[in-house]
Amino acid sequence: MSKQAQNSRITVPQIRARKGTDKIVCLTAYTARMAELLDVHCDILLVGDSVGMVMHGLPSPVGVTLDMMLLHGKAVMRGSRRALVIVDLPFGSYERGPDHAFRTASKVMRKTGCQAVKVEAAEGVAESISFLVSRGIPVMGHVGLRPQSSNVDGGFKAKGRTAAERELVLAEARAVDAAGAFAILVEGVASDLADEITATVKAPTIGIGASQGCDGQILVTDDLLGLFDWTPKFVRRYADLRSTIDAAASTYAADVRTGSFPAEAELYRLKKS
Repeated sequence: MSKQAQNSRITVPQIRARKGTDKIVCLTAYTARMAELLDVHCDILLVGDSVGMVMHGLPSPVGVTLDMMLLHGKAVMRGSRRALVIVDLPFGSYERGPDHAFRTASKVMRKTGCQAVKVEAAEGVAESISFLVSRGIPVMGHVGLRPQSSNVDGGFKAKGRTAAERELVLAEARAVDAAGAFAILVEGVASDLADEITATVKAPTIGIGASQGCDGQILVTDDLLGLFDWTPKFVRRYADLRSTIDAAASTYAADVRTGSFPAEAELYRLKKS
C-alpha cells in the first residue's frame, strides 16, 4: 500500500475525537471485496473473530486462530482505503499478560498493516491495554457480552441483568478506559447500562445490541445483508441476500440441466478458436 493511501485513512485520534459528536459507523469485514464495498460508508472496519462463525462455520470464536486473523486482516487492508481497520486478537493469544499481548498485537500490526487491535475485557486485560498503548499499539476494548467467554457463560448471553453483573461491566469499562483504550465496544447489555457506560468513560462507545445512545454502532455485515436464516433480534436486515443467492443459483442450475446455459459461454469458446 502506498504511503499516500495509508495517510488518507481515518485515524485513531479522529475516532477518539468523535466522543459525543458525530456518530461512528462501523461494520465487520473479512474479505478484500467486501472491504472495498463497505469502505466508503464506514469509519471503522472491524476484522472480528466472528469470522470463525461467519466464514469458517465454527460454533463460536474460540476456535479462531491467529493465522486466520492475519489472513483476513491482510485481505481487508488490501480492499480498503479510507476506513480505520481494527483486527481482533483471538482467544488464547493475549491473556497471559502484557508481554504475551504485545507479541501478538505487534505481529498483527506488522503483518496486516492495520491501525489498531481489539481485546475483550477480563481480569488483568487493562494492564495489557496500558502496556500496548504505551508502546504505540492503539487498542479498542470490548465489554458486556464477550463471545470469547461463551463457554464460561454457557452461550451468548446478555450481561448486566443483576446488580452485581451490572457493576462488573461498569468496572470493566472504567478499567479499559483508564488503561488508554481509544474506543470501547459495548455488546449485549441493556440500554440504560450502555448509556451509563457512555456517560462514564472518556472513550467513544460502539454499541452492538446495546443502545442508540452509544457514540457509534457496529453490526456483523452478514447479518445486515440477510445471509443467514436467523439473525439476532436487535439486527435490522437491510437486505435479503440469502434469498437472492438461492434464486440465482437455482436459475443457473436449471439452465445447465436443461441446456439453456447463456450464450456467453459459447462465445468464449468461439473467441479462443
